[in-house]
Amino acid sequence: MKQSLFQIALVVKDYDEAIDFYTNKLKFELIEDTYQPEQDKRWVVVAPPGSDSAGILLARASKPEQEAFIGNQAGGRVFLFLRTDDFWRDYNRMKAEGIRFVREPKEQDYGIVAVFEDLYGNLWDLLELSPSHPMAER
Repeated sequence: MKQSLFQIALVVKDYDEAIDFYTNKLKFELIEDTYQPEQDKRWVVVAPPGSDSAGILLARASKPEQEAFIGNQAGGRVFLFLRTDDFWRDYNRMKAEGIRFVREPKEQDYGIVAVFEDLYGNLWDLLELSPSHPMAER
């Protein structure tokens, strides 16, 4: 049996501002943006460049209960992990784009990591795994 994560839903305030952040600041690719008239919503998926893993479904909050979770889907914990093949390239580019890092780069046994916020305040790890890490080759 083979399984994999396909998509992860991320609650956003506005489709277009979220697309702008992910495609222009994080340099993700816009995979799909399809209007669904029966539900009056859009199916918007972005993914890191060259990624063959899970995409992020940008899901606009449609109820007040959902709006309360914009930017805090994990209760203030790091929620998503962006793995890179060149930490310093991406870290410096992201800083130049104005992305706010809330924890500066740190060398760990498993690699180098820093924590940044997306446009709504969700926390992400930017991570380059060390070659000896079991997931480094995947």
